[in-house]
Formats: sequence, C-alpha cells, structure tokens
Amino acid sequence: MTVLWMVAVLGLLVGLAALLYARRLARQLAQLTQMYWELKYEHGELKAKVDPRDAPAPPPKQTFVPLSSIKKS
Repeated sequence: MTVLWMVAVLGLLVGLAALLYARRLARQLAQLTQMYWELKYEHGELKAKVDPRDAPAPPPKQTFVPLSSIKKS
C-alpha cells in the first residue's frame, strides 16, 4: 500500500513540474512573439523610409549625338 502512495505522490510531483515548465515555456513564447511583431513593425517603418520607389526619379540624361559623328561602315 505504501508503494502505491509513493507512486501517486511521485506522479503528482512530476505533473506539477511539467505544469510549471509548460507555463514558463508559454511565457517565453509570448515574449518571443511580441518581440517578433515589434521587430517586423520597426522593419516595415524603416523600409518605408528608405524605399527608393517613393523618391522621385532623377530626369534621364540626354545628350546630343550628331549624325555626322557616326562613322559609316
């Protein structure tokens, strides 16, 4: 009978340890998730500041080349 009580108490302790471990992992996961979304938001803000598509393109250079300067083959 004593062995059964020892097994029951040991099972209870293992269950309690597993519960504490799972709660700690859940807290870490929540923290990592929050850090991920903050980093993703900051990356989007910085990308919007640097994105060259929003900046006006410089006018293309135009040079005049006279036809007489082109050699005839």
